Amino acid sequence: MTLSNKSIAPEEVLGIFKESEALLEGHFRLTSGRHSRQYMQCAKVLQYPHHAARLGEALAESFQGHNIDLVIGPAMGGILVAHEVGKALGTKALFTERENGEMKLRRGFELQPGQRVLVVEDVITTGGSVREVIEVVKAYGAEPVGVGVIVDRSCGKSEFGVPLAALLEIEIESFDPEACPLCAEGIPAIKPGSRAVPTGK
Repeated sequence: MTLSNKSIAPEEVLGIFKESEALLEGHFRLTSGRHSRQYMQCAKVLQYPHHAARLGEALAESFQGHNIDLVIGPAMGGILVAHEVGKALGTKALFTERENGEMKLRRGFELQPGQRVLVVEDVITTGGSVREVIEVVKAYGAEPVGVGVIVDRSCGKSEFGVPLAALLEIEIESFDPEACPLCAEGIPAIKPGSRAVPTGK
């Protein structure tokens, strides 16, 4: 189920990305492992507090009336998103981190059984990180009740078993590394996100 958002138009979101020079062109290795010619670098948008607040408020609007107790997102991309959405909803905002490759709550963060939790992220392609966060939430006995993202590169194809709200759906072609035409041309792939430094294939 995809939730609608009436407080911001997709055109405005895309305009914010272009204004912030956050729609990058090149050869990128995505968090999912797939390769792409384009990359949505949300950090370049979220470096501006007024943009972060605007987008967080818009995502929060999609979940008004859902009785959210807490907002959580994966480090690094989901930290600022969770903070801004939590601020707009009047809840705490937590983040998960990877420890030895496993998504976990650290730093003394806790979830309580029965808490209604909204999972947020900056960009999803396959939704893998969001699913890992959902499993963390369930492991504490809390209830994931929705997923909110700024950019959905899957265009609604990612399924989480809870309502999804995305401020922008944009289809950016991606490739399996073994069938990537940019790799075939010998163009090095870079990883602009948070898990690794730029590297060749």
